[in-house]
Amino acid sequence: MVDNRDIKAGLDDSGEFASRIAGSVADALASSAPAAAADLVRDLKAPDLAEVIEQLAPDDRLALIQALGTSFDYEVLSELDETVRDQLSEALPNELLARAVTELDTEDAAYVIESLEESDKQEILAQIPSGDREALERALEYPEDSAGRLMQADFVAVAPYWTVGNVIDHMRESDDLPDEFNEIFVVDPTFRVLGSVELSRLLRTQRDITVSTIMNTDRHMVLATEDQEALARQFQRYDLMSAPVVDANNRLVGVVTVDDVVEVIQNEAEEDMKALAGVGDESLADSVLETVRSRVPWLIVNLGTAILASFVIKAFDATIEQMVALAVLMPIVASMGGNAGTQTMTVTVRALATNKLSRVNARRVVTREAFVGVANGIILSSIIAAVVFFWFGSGKLGGVIGAAMIVNAIAAALAGILIPLAMDSLDLDPAPASGVFVTTVTDVVGFFAFLGLASIWLV
Repeated sequence: MVDNRDIKAGLDDSGEFASRIAGSVADALASSAPAAAADLVRDLKAPDLAEVIEQLAPDDRLALIQALGTSFDYEVLSELDETVRDQLSEALPNELLARAVTELDTEDAAYVIESLEESDKQEILAQIPSGDREALERALEYPEDSAGRLMQADFVAVAPYWTVGNVIDHMRESDDLPDEFNEIFVVDPTFRVLGSVELSRLLRTQRDITVSTIMNTDRHMVLATEDQEALARQFQRYDLMSAPVVDANNRLVGVVTVDDVVEVIQNEAEEDMKALAGVGDESLADSVLETVRSRVPWLIVNLGTAILASFVIKAFDATIEQMVALAVLMPIVASMGGNAGTQTMTVTVRALATNKLSRVNARRVVTREAFVGVANGIILSSIIAAVVFFWFGSGKLGGVIGAAMIVNAIAAALAGILIPLAMDSLDLDPAPASGVFVTTVTDVVGFFAFLGLASIWLV
């Protein structure tokens, strides 16, 4: 068995030892030694323990948490993959979940219980203090991917006429302030945000100075109903560390901090990457049935587009019978077109997701991609024409595949940008479906150009 001190040091250094810990924990649990398993992970930080738990089998996850008992850090639940967290929330007793949501920040507590049955959810809410319960219920009312679900409901707000001394005394004496905060919000009697004061500036100011004198009025506010992806773009664009969250009446209801936004940026990027591959929002913890449901729809669409490309080949079967070399070279044209189209499509989808591609610059970018397609086609066609000449000893065949390569490279570049743009203009997500249609275009155009030119020049 691996020494937990060595493993912990390895995790702190690079995170590469999670699989070793998970294996040792699994072995300990299989040997009916839950205490030994708990000792292996007891001193790990929440993100590291979450990574270990994700690699365990479902029964072992629950057994490890039970073995940890009161030493289990509830912060681990907020670090888990969504699928694993939902599975654990269903399996753990409601009493433990009630303690967890009491200790977690509001936004993390909402993620822990949001997937539970309504009866379980109400049972948990009934066991937590009224203040925490009201904040959690408000958070659950917001859409899942909104700023309201991401925000922390605990914040410090003061009146503009308060002095610095008043604020400091309030922070020292009040029992219901958040455990950690970096700024104080200044609000009017209706809780509309007037500005904010960073703690560093507050502590460097004399006690008799009023808050209104030192507050920053250029405050970037976000609506509670705003999409998390749009919120993340604002943090990135304006280099925000935090932002007050307001309701429809511009009243302060919470605060979003950069550590939560970093996670959103990572999740959105991962979501786009998965969507481009047609795998949906799946996880390694998903069951076989859930994974099949996620993947098979786009595979069926791919099958249909492959059949369409086969019809094009069938139309030139007589040409292929007269020159077998065409069958050997066809995959090269389609493959290179598909790869070129995927390159353009990936850049385009990401640019659309980050609002860097719009009607203003779309024509210029489309023109650029068309020229890139021409340049790539000329370079690739020169290489393949030379290869085919030395391979088959036919200059005409090399010229045919070279010309087809240029045509397909241009088609790939245009399809890679125009298809995502068209889907975005129709308010459809371009990430999941663009790949299928771009591949269809490059296959059909590539086969048609190659076999069509061959039938004219070679047969």
